Amino acid sequence: MSITNEQYNQIMRIYLEHRNRGRQDMEERREKVYQSIPRLRELDAEVAAEGTRSARKILFASSDSEREEVQAAYRQYTDRCMQERQTLLAKAGLPGDILSVRYVCPDCRDTGYIGTEKCHCFRQAVIDLLYRESHLLDSPSEERFEDFSLDYYPDTAVTPSEPSPRKLAEHALMVCRQFTEQFDSSCQNLFLYGDTGLGKTLLSRCIGRALIESAHSVIYFSAFRLFDELAEAAFSDQKEEEHTQLLEHITDCDLLIIDDLGTELTNAFVSSRLFGILNERILNKKPVIISTNLTLDRVAAIYTERIFSRLTSEFTFLKLSGKDIRLQKKLSH
Repeated sequence: MSITNEQYNQIMRIYLEHRNRGRQDMEERREKVYQSIPRLRELDAEVAAEGTRSARKILFASSDSEREEVQAAYRQYTDRCMQERQTLLAKAGLPGDILSVRYVCPDCRDTGYIGTEKCHCFRQAVIDLLYRESHLLDSPSEERFEDFSLDYYPDTAVTPSEPSPRKLAEHALMVCRQFTEQFDSSCQNLFLYGDTGLGKTLLSRCIGRALIESAHSVIYFSAFRLFDELAEAAFSDQKEEEHTQLLEHITDCDLLIIDDLGTELTNAFVSSRLFGILNERILNKKPVIISTNLTLDRVAAIYTERIFSRLTSEFTFLKLSGKDIRLQKKLSH
């Protein structure tokens, strides 16, 4: 699972909170039950006292057989007490586990581990954390490859030299699926481009969600928000540590998605940061997905030659064409 030490500690703190909350809840329930059924308080006190006496007897026993007799007698005693307890609770119409800790995950008892193996709830905790940190939660949940419909792309080519919008979309969908399936075995970068509303963002978010659900760390940013946050942190004396952490997350996560490149205010700071991020991730074989409404000519004109060189040499270009799908959906209703 691709999580940092800090993320691991964050998850373990959540488990600790669950255990503390569970014990507190149990104590509050127990006190209420004791007040309504005083005999239960007496029973628990008697069991605790008998446990202490039996421990002393075992400690000073002269033989294994004597120790076994003490243990057997204590088990019989606690069984009788347990039966009396269950009878009292049943007569009061209370559930049998009302005096026990109620765990969020009974399988691991809110520890995250079953023996030395991570519990299934730990994997889900990782996924939940990665979602929260990815910036993907503020979008519709129906972002799966199955939701990418080819019906909105005409099968007729606009020009003889270019495949039809449907062929382009089929190819992009295939490459994005392969990108996800082969993520752990190959390092690939994707550059999706084309006019507004053609599914570029949907495809990149489909990849992001699929990878998070297989416990990979993904960070999704619109280009405007990414460089706005970087600039705000970089030029504030109070946010130096925040700026460093943001850059670390951006360069270290398993997948970085930059959506809508070209919507940011392009200047020397943005160009420098963009090149630094791309260069760092390419050198460390950390994939990047970029989407833009710009044509390749506009990308080449707006960004530095170094950036465009990185894009053309290190990225797989996927073009989408056709008519705005969001507009098509509105007109069809």
